[in-house]
Amino acid sequence: MILFDFNTKSNVTNWNTVDDVVMGGRSNGSFSIDNGGFGVFEGLVSLENNGGFSMVQYKFETKKVNAFSEICIRLKGDGKKYQFRVKTSNSDDYSYVIPFETNTEWQTIKIPFNTMYPAFRGRKLNAENYPGKQMEMIAFLIGNKKAESFKLQIDNIELK
Repeated sequence: MILFDFNTKSNVTNWNTVDDVVMGGRSNGSFSIDNGGFGVFEGLVSLENNGGFSMVQYKFETKKVNAFSEICIRLKGDGKKYQFRVKTSNSDDYSYVIPFETNTEWQTIKIPFNTMYPAFRGRKLNAENYPGKQMEMIAFLIGNKKAESFKLQIDNIELK
């Protein structure tokens, strides 16, 4: 099942950036489609005013995902570490999280559902890993405890 396949005509109005400005920080991320038709999450993470993260999230109608066991993402990074996040419900306070490393080449990141752990505001929760029954939101986050520019190109996201 394809969650999102980017192209030059992609409607990305449901992709929204959330930066640490919600807590007084100064990070600044953006999301757009480039000339090649890829989703581009880029910007600058700032540590000013106790900041330190930028996130882009995609909310959608509830998808039943119990027939699948992993998320596959084709992307090209900048050599930095990111997090991929899932919420089973948009009303949940916590997300299921998995960090991943990028290189500067196109790569396919495979994320088994059962490896995604619950976390809230950067703290791991004492609860079971992602059960893989449904989802209503996915997100990419960068927050490496340092001021840095970032750029992540995304080709497609699918469930297998």
